[in-house]
Amino acid sequence: MEPIHLFVPTFRIDEALAEIRECLEKGWTGLGYKTVAFEAAWCEHTGLPHAHFLSSASAGLHLAFKLLKEAGGWQPGDEVVTTPLTFVSTNHAILYEDLQPVFADVDEHLCLDPRSVAERITPRTRAVCFVGLGGNAGRYAEVRDLCRQRGLRLVLDAAHMAGTRIDDAQAGWDADAAVFSFQAVKNLPTADSGMICFADADLDREVRKWTWLGIGKDTYARTLEGGTYKWLYDVEHVGYKYHGNSIMAGLGLVALKYLEEDNAYRRQLAAWYDEELAGAYRDEGVERVPMAPGIVPSRHLYQVLTADRDEIMAGMNRRGVYPGVHYRDNTLYRMYAYAAGTCPRARRASERLISLPMHLRLGRAETARVAEALRQAVAERTAGT
Repeated sequence: MEPIHLFVPTFRIDEALAEIRECLEKGWTGLGYKTVAFEAAWCEHTGLPHAHFLSSASAGLHLAFKLLKEAGGWQPGDEVVTTPLTFVSTNHAILYEDLQPVFADVDEHLCLDPRSVAERITPRTRAVCFVGLGGNAGRYAEVRDLCRQRGLRLVLDAAHMAGTRIDDAQAGWDADAAVFSFQAVKNLPTADSGMICFADADLDREVRKWTWLGIGKDTYARTLEGGTYKWLYDVEHVGYKYHGNSIMAGLGLVALKYLEEDNAYRRQLAAWYDEELAGAYRDEGVERVPMAPGIVPSRHLYQVLTADRDEIMAGMNRRGVYPGVHYRDNTLYRMYAYAAGTCPRARRASERLISLPMHLRLGRAETARVAEALRQAVAERTAGT
């Protein structure tokens, strides 16, 4: 029996190769050309006003904090309230700018609990970073309103939220900065890339300089100019080489055409898991992580919680099913250990979380097999205690 893995990306290969071939034939694989087209297509699809294509979502998070810090005159040591239940790049990006991550606890959706956020706000708090874990939105609107009341900036780590809709709008429309991931196993897959979407047009213009080493005009823009001085540019400040390239943008343009269809299928997979595991939720001590009400989620993840998580996962592995964990409580890592014990709900979840296989190559039979492997592993563990 074939193994069932957590993530297996699906590419529309012929269409993707056609996009890549066009780049190769034109001799333009870097910044510009397809990246410009992808930014425009993303804005049109999502309704977000600005978008800049990047080499990764991690780069986007760094730039979100950098530019908001510069615009707001924040000082080293100023604080950003964030979640411990995320991939470490979320919180590394805060540290890149000499800001201090302050960890707040999560709710039943595994997203920031607005009550915990409010408790963590101090006179040095400058922003909140909300992570839409698995495409969920949790109590995002309450956190957004809290930021507005307290005069704080809001950064949405939307790495899992391509296609998540809140109040019939793409998640991120009401954040100061929203950052999306198009890494290989995300809902809109390339090999690795991301998009940063600022609400402020001035920050959108500024970020384009920061992603190209502080140079005022990128190479592609200069090719569109007339005259003999296409080589002439200014370097306004230090910057990074964080921009995306046309090969990745070509893959993104294809994937974007299928994003809503693919996300609908992910929601169908989740519905099948719900059906298959109804008894386990009722009788066998397995908990489901619920989606927030009133949203259309991307369903990047399907997560459950169970006691003896590592033993359960080993039992599933013996049955040819390979789930994952999203994520370890960041305060378990030595560099964030200063906050150990401050977020008990996140710690409990971290010790119990299992992400079940979730990708487009699964069908009803595979979700049934995954669910049965989980139930058998739970029964095996129960019988052994």
